[in-house]
Amino acid sequence: MDFSPLFKPNAIAVIGVSLTNDRHPANVIYNKLHLRYPVKVYPVNPRGGILRRDKVYADVGKIPTRIDLAVIAARADYVPQILRTCIDSGVGGATIISGGFAESGRKDLQDELVAMARDVNFPFIGPNCLGIYAPTRFDTFFLPGERLIRPDTGRVAIVSQSGGVLVDQMVKFAEQGIGLSLAVSIGNKAQIRELHLLEHLAQDPQTKVIAFYIEGFEKNEGRKFVQTAAGVSKPIIVLKAGKSDAGRRAASSHTAALAGDYQVFSDILPQHGIVEARNEFEMVSFCESLSCYQKAITGRVGIISVSGGHGVLSTDICAAYGLEVPPLSEATRQQIQKGLSASVKPIASLTNPIDLTGSATDDDFVAAARGLSNAAEIDCVVILLLPYSPGISSDLGARLSYVYQHEDKPLVAYVPHQEKYRMLIEGFELNNVPVSASIEGAVLMVEALRRCRPC
Repeated sequence: MDFSPLFKPNAIAVIGVSLTNDRHPANVIYNKLHLRYPVKVYPVNPRGGILRRDKVYADVGKIPTRIDLAVIAARADYVPQILRTCIDSGVGGATIISGGFAESGRKDLQDELVAMARDVNFPFIGPNCLGIYAPTRFDTFFLPGERLIRPDTGRVAIVSQSGGVLVDQMVKFAEQGIGLSLAVSIGNKAQIRELHLLEHLAQDPQTKVIAFYIEGFEKNEGRKFVQTAAGVSKPIIVLKAGKSDAGRRAASSHTAALAGDYQVFSDILPQHGIVEARNEFEMVSFCESLSCYQKAITGRVGIISVSGGHGVLSTDICAAYGLEVPPLSEATRQQIQKGLSASVKPIASLTNPIDLTGSATDDDFVAAARGLSNAAEIDCVVILLLPYSPGISSDLGARLSYVYQHEDKPLVAYVPHQEKYRMLIEGFELNNVPVSASIEGAVLMVEALRRCRPC
């Protein structure tokens, strides 16, 4: 099945626009595409007419340009005929935003769409979804453009049964500086499902990490998903909902999903090299970390800070996740000691975690990071930066990134995400070093590398 009309359209038809209600979902989608994106977009309403000086077409077959993607936001009862018209008119694929199908008891209506599309190999996303967000190219979300938080273009693709969870993750991605290659809300996933998108994204050169929010599978579908994922070389992250009995009932009413036995699914994921995120917080940290590094570690962490308290907190968090903070060898301590500034040498604590004290300068951080990067007892370095420390400059992120580039040992940073520290943060991010806004988030970035170990 060719997904290029869905994800790389040149011309889009929005079907269901209202001539009287500019807040109708179809109008929100049309206006946003028309004003904010480079694609050609055409409004469709069976009555025809004029919308803001633009011609409204009575059906998609009357549009003079070949349509790659139809975005359908009409009443559920009308959707089968609309889809038939799209197929007959040579449209490449569709996103069906409309609800009122299996999730509300109308499985017959949904099955009709699937049968129609299957006969002619016509791809569609949905129904009951937000659809597709492709950074800088287009989005079909019925959310006003001024309210939607858009992450920059990046290397992570996320597929979600829930549009709301997807949008919330996009907000968190933008806050954390994680870029997206593609975001897809699949809703009821009547035709195109996680397995199809996994196979597509595995071949997508713009995508380095594939993340899923999953509520449930059809019978035996989960097995096929993990078996296929085992053969994909890219990191795959799964956030599974429906863990409790109440959650499974909620999933069924939300997208008509069969949530299945969570514990069985959770136990199987690591056996096939799939990283499970247990909550949204883990999902964000894992996506950022694995978009920067795809190397496995055993979880032996070296920690550098200017605050003993931060070192203790991070050590406790490491222990909670089963990560080791081992003592440093005498050779490692001596190497670090030699590189420290004269004022810091007599007061720094060179156990693990390393406490450089509030007198530390950029050079002290670089010396400690280089020493840990050369230490055989450490396989990942966590740097806890307090940018209000007087000896630290805005260039430190870039300088520490250079240590990673030279030594090739994963490095993760914690820096409070405030605008005044933007240059320091960008010094890491622009050099492909992940930066968390919290200490726990930084530890989770290390945990992601451990969970992503090949089987």
